[in-house]
Amino acid sequence: MKVGFLIIDMQKNLLDDPKEVMNVDGACEYINYVAELIREKNNVVIHIQDVEGASDIDDDSISIIPEIKVDQRDICIKKVHSNAFWETELEQVLRDQGISLVIIAGFAAEHCVLFTYNGAMERGFKPVLLQNGILSTKSDVITQTYRDRNIVAYSVIPFLS
Repeated sequence: MKVGFLIIDMQKNLLDDPKEVMNVDGACEYINYVAELIREKNNVVIHIQDVEGASDIDDDSISIIPEIKVDQRDICIKKVHSNAFWETELEQVLRDQGISLVIIAGFAAEHCVLFTYNGAMERGFKPVLLQNGILSTKSDVITQTYRDRNIVAYSVIPFLS
């Protein structure tokens, strides 16, 4: 089974102000650890960047925060909608790579993370949320997002493929 790891909206313009409130460093630790495990197994890490409203898609403010390690093998996809599948090449990239399981992490749990999870399911992929790898500015939202959805702990990742 081939695995894709989607890291959603971990960008400066979205996370610089509320970093301490949301424990961004803690989530980044899980995300980076899982990303490295995914790469070691020759699976795919995809960084999704929200460029909605940006006048310049190369603007530094929409770049990925320095706490997230980006490897040269990683794929970067830009989006303008909450669902990373909507009007992007994400679905085709996953199909071209033969990916069936999609692990999702990033910001914001109640918006882009959840909508992308639903988008993956609608397109026939098996989505799971990375436990401790999603963020929200609202403290109660993460627990609600995990409820009734598939989640995976970092310790399981080495056994997936």
